[in-house]
This record gives sequence, structure tokens and C-alpha cells, in this order.
Amino acid sequence: MAVLVAIVILALLVIVHEAGHFLAARLQGIYATQFSVGFGPVLWKYQGPLTEYSLRALPLGGFVGFPDDDPESGYAPEDPNLLRNRPLLDRGIVISAGVVANLVFAYVLLVVQLVVLGVPQASLPGILLPDFVAKVTAVSPDMAQAGVRPGDDLWLNGQGVKMSLANDLGQLLPVEGGQPVTLHLSREGQPLTVKILPPDRQPLGLTVQVPVAIRAGLEPGDVILAADGVVFGPALTSEVRFKELIGSHGNQPVELQVRRGNQDLSLTVTPHLDPDGQGRIGVALSPNGSLVRHRLLNPLQVLVTATNQFHSTVNLILDSLGQLLSNFQANASQVAGPVGIVAQGAKIAQQDPANLVNFAVLISVSLAIINILPLPALDGGQMVFLLIEGLRGRPLPARIQEGVMQTGLVLLMGLGMFLIIRDTANLLQQ
Repeated sequence: MAVLVAIVILALLVIVHEAGHFLAARLQGIYATQFSVGFGPVLWKYQGPLTEYSLRALPLGGFVGFPDDDPESGYAPEDPNLLRNRPLLDRGIVISAGVVANLVFAYVLLVVQLVVLGVPQASLPGILLPDFVAKVTAVSPDMAQAGVRPGDDLWLNGQGVKMSLANDLGQLLPVEGGQPVTLHLSREGQPLTVKILPPDRQPLGLTVQVPVAIRAGLEPGDVILAADGVVFGPALTSEVRFKELIGSHGNQPVELQVRRGNQDLSLTVTPHLDPDGQGRIGVALSPNGSLVRHRLLNPLQVLVTATNQFHSTVNLILDSLGQLLSNFQANASQVAGPVGIVAQGAKIAQQDPANLVNFAVLISVSLAIINILPLPALDGGQMVFLLIEGLRGRPLPARIQEGVMQTGLVLLMGLGMFLIIRDTANLLQQ
């Protein structure tokens, strides 16, 4: 059932995108003779008065077909309602309408979510510190062979280990000799688990930079109530605000109000200044208590909150796209095709169905941003042709446009099929 729900969401977002093109054409009186979800062989179709609606075998998107170059359409070549005979503005509206439809749909979903489901927040104020995170500075050959590298982030509450402190550096010791040890790491934002069987009562062959949070007296399970006078309530944005405050105070003391059990403490922590210029204290953050949802009833508050969430989603996708393009080789494995997207959606549906709205928003905005890229076979590529036509005063020769678009379509289909096969193989291995 979870897989079916994810497939329905993905199909719905494709329909929304193509409906944008379709309605923008129809509302301007432009002929549109095909509306398809998917490519390739037709699985189902319905012939309406003016348009054929179809479902096709390859789930790589969809398309709206125009009869401009179909000699059997019955329309005269000079018919003013053919897309190619319309002014640049009319054609630009049709081409960009799919992107606009996905963006508007994502914003509407956010508004509906806030009114119907509400805003997720913690049941208790403050920010929980479930664990500390240390930077690995050196590893032995055995640990390197196990998969640990200098520069990795190490979660210190691993299974079966304790820390031995010496100045600003620390070593991990096994709690019981001859027992397996599980290390939880993070490398370039990706989680990594390493299991080893250390020698009896001997330190593990790695050295870490002791988090300044430990030096300041913080302990796992502490709750940060305030920092430098900034009070943290139950809102999930408290974690972001705390990260920003710590990040901007490298080598500068920060006064913390901490709750430990039934005791309130005042501690001072001086964030370590990383090479990237950001302050760091070496803690993991988590909402305090369980997650609950608070419905918003004030229309202005709903619109403002939805706008902020929409803006954050767009920035997240643009940042991810920028990281992918700047270091494609390292991040290419994170690119997912339809199968990978459905698998992720199914996992979300099983964990918390309410988060499917955020999943749909993320995919809808992603579809919009990807489609507006100036690449052949995408909406952005067609907009480039319109721009060239506007600058030249006449369109590029039809054979050039067709060659570029067909080449782009072949590459897009090839990439889509590769991602489907790769993601399917990964799922079968799991």
C-alpha cells in the first residue's frame, strides 16, 4: 500500500505539470491533441473531442502534444491557433506553465497541510542533546582498513565504547574486551556504520578532537533552554536558530541555560572555529520530547508560514543541485530515478503518513526547478529557443531544433532507464 501511495503521488505531480502546459494552451485557444503520462508504448488511452489522453509504459515524465507538424491533423499550416503560429509571449506562457503549476501546487499543499494537519513541533520546550560528535584526527592502519578516515565525524555514544580524554584529544576504549564495537560515523553528510572486534582492553586505533561541549560540562541528555538570552521553545526551528548562533560565535563564549533532569544549570561554551569559518561545539541536536502537530487558524499566519517553508524548500533544492554540479562524481550516487523516488516515498508513508505532504512538496518543487534548466528536451531548453528567436527576429531552422530536442530526449530517456535499473538493483540487494 505504501508503494502504491508513493506511485500515485509521483503520477499526480506529473499530471499537474502537464496540466499546466495543457490548460495554458487551451485557455489561449491553442490546439493540444495529446495529453500523456509517461513515454513509450500506450497502456491505456481515451480519445476526447479534441485531445487523446493516454497512460504509457515508461514512467519518465509526460508530455502534451501539439499538431503543429502533423500533416494528418486536419489543421491548415497557417492556422493561427497552432502553437508555432502564436506570438513569442503566448508560446512562452505555454512552455513555462508546467513549472508554474508545480510551484503553485507545492505552495497550495503547504497551506492545506498547515490548516488541516498543522505544524510539527516538540511536546516540550528546548533542544535535546542526545549525543556528542567528535572529529576523527588520526587512525591506525587497522581502523583505516575497517573504513574509518581522518576527517570523519564520530558519534560518541557508539555501542560498547567509552572515551578517554587527554588534553584536546581523546581515544576510545572498549567497555568489554573481546566484544564487538559499533561506530556511527558521518562522512560528507552521509551516515556510515563500522563494526569491529577490538583487542582485549586496548584502545581503538583512532584519535578524535574532543568536542568543546564536553569540555564545557555538557552531558548527553541535557536540554538547551536558552543561549545568550535567546530562548528556545518547542518549535522545530529552534535547532536551526541554535546552529546559526553557534556557527556565528567561533572562538567567542556563549552562555547556555541547561536543564539536566530536574536541575537548571548555567554553562559557558566557546565554539571551536572550523576552517570554513563556522563555530562548532560537537553535539547532535534533537527535538525535546515527542513530536506533536499544532494547527494554524490565523489566515495571515498560515500564509506567512507556508511562504517561509516554500522558500526553505526552494533553497534546499538549489543548494543540493549546486553541490551535485560542483562535485558530480562524489554526489552522483545520490541522484534518484522514479524507482528510487517511489522507494523513498514508500518509506516515508510507512514511518509517518503525514510527512507525505512534505515529500510531495519536495518532489513538485524539484520537478519545477529541473524542468526550467536550459537543457534539451526540458522546458528550459525550449525557452532558450524562444529567447534565440526573439534576439534573431526569426526562429532557428526546424531541423536544428528537432535535432537538438531529439538528442536531448534520447539522453534523458537513457539516463532515466539507467536510474530505474540502478535503483531497482539496489532495492533487490537490500
